[in-house]
Amino acid sequence: MPSFMKDEMKKKDEEKLEEMKREIDEAEAAEAAEATDELRSETAEESPAGFEEAAESADEAKDREKLEADLQEKDAQMLRLRADFDNFRRRSAKEREELAAVVTQGILADMLPLLDNFERALAAEGSDLESFRAGVSMIYKQMQEVLAKNGLEVIDTKDKKFDPNFHQAVMRVQDPEKEDDTIEQELQKGYMVKGRVIRPSMVQVVSN
Repeated sequence: MPSFMKDEMKKKDEEKLEEMKREIDEAEAAEAAEATDELRSETAEESPAGFEEAAESADEAKDREKLEADLQEKDAQMLRLRADFDNFRRRSAKEREELAAVVTQGILADMLPLLDNFERALAAEGSDLESFRAGVSMIYKQMQEVLAKNGLEVIDTKDKKFDPNFHQAVMRVQDPEKEDDTIEQELQKGYMVKGRVIRPSMVQVVSN
């Protein structure tokens, strides 16, 4: 599976996991705040003026029972949310594996005609150099089309300024007729997949 797809899927999964974590934290905070408010309210009502101790009224007992029931319900909700979180994580991992297998199968299927043509070229007997060169050129063009179909793009360096996001400078040369940081020569092609660099172009850069 191409690294850019893995990164995007990982980023989406991480965002979803973070969202679910926030929901858990918010639910826990709300539960704690509600319990604190209820206990404070009960404490204030349990000590009437002029009496150090007072019998717990029937209403207070009902309120306490209601609070305990609410806490139990929130605990159950928390457990369900955590279970959903774990299920989502496992499901995401499985989906990534399945998608990687599908993408790999698709790319390999597109490459099979190239393999066939290489085998035919190697099996040919008595071919002259020009015929062999033409056959290799045809296979090269076919490979370019297959890779482009799967999202591969060549990084353009012709008359471009050096950009560290796309280029790797391995040599600096002087050329009075060109501005500094102009790319003088491309030593190795660079490639992107759907806008993401997978290999920067190796270049000579003008530095007067």
